[in-house]
Amino acid sequence: MILEQTLRAREPARILDRARDYLELAKVRITILSTVTCAVGYWLAVERVSWEMLPVLAGIFLLASAASVLNQIQERGLDARMERTSRRPLPEGRVSPGEAWTLFAATAAGGGAFLYICGLPALGFGLAALVWYNGVYTPLKRVTPFAVVPGAVIGALPPLAGWVAAGRGPLEGPILALAFFMFVWQIPHFWLILLYVGKDYEKAGLPSMHGIFSAEQLSRITFVWILATAIAGLAMPVFGMGRGILLQALLLLSAGWMAWGALKLLRPPAGPKPFRGVFLRINLYALAVLAALTLDKLVPIR
Repeated sequence: MILEQTLRAREPARILDRARDYLELAKVRITILSTVTCAVGYWLAVERVSWEMLPVLAGIFLLASAASVLNQIQERGLDARMERTSRRPLPEGRVSPGEAWTLFAATAAGGGAFLYICGLPALGFGLAALVWYNGVYTPLKRVTPFAVVPGAVIGALPPLAGWVAAGRGPLEGPILALAFFMFVWQIPHFWLILLYVGKDYEKAGLPSMHGIFSAEQLSRITFVWILATAIAGLAMPVFGMGRGILLQALLLLSAGWMAWGALKLLRPPAGPKPFRGVFLRINLYALAVLAALTLDKLVPIR
């Protein structure tokens, strides 16, 4: 009787732990960012909040989750050899490969169904992101340390999915400017991770930029890419992505804030702490740009 009561009492905790493992497999923090960029793409296309945007957001969230789950299935052996990833659900055995495959199938099917409702163009961009991430970028990481450059295409696809789901064409200047910004942003975002966990990549046997460049050289290269990201953000109004004074002021201020914070990359590295600070800053910068684009439509000060 006591044993039965104890088992019943522990059941909710087990369910909660399993839910946490599934959320970790889905890399929810990353998939939320993809969903946000999709929402901004949709919002900029229609300039109004609409319940009609929910299917495309659900579809991108689920397909991004599916890509993350499949990525961890593909790389569970590598993850077990890296300190940063060794405590993930698959390497630690908290979730079996069979469960992970089931989660992948469910999220991929659900995401595809939602995007199908939004139309074939949105479905095409969503599936392209999944195929590119798992079929191109993930295996390419084992071949070259420069895989992040073609891999950055993934960041450009969610806003395009939101834009076309709203009935707009994929080759219009404003959305191409936003997609290009997200593409360029992905590259220094990844290299900042590499600057403080590069040894983990080498331990796992993955080709690393540290084998080609010194930490100082890689810091300077990353700084240049951060400047390129800031320029891509500042250039968006040129391509029709809002021309309001408020937007231009916010883009200029956020770009200056990003570039100023990145200057520490030009100093001799004193441990991983500076890299973490710039990594946080570049994430906040992307959110600031997305917020500025959204606010420009709400407060169109010309």
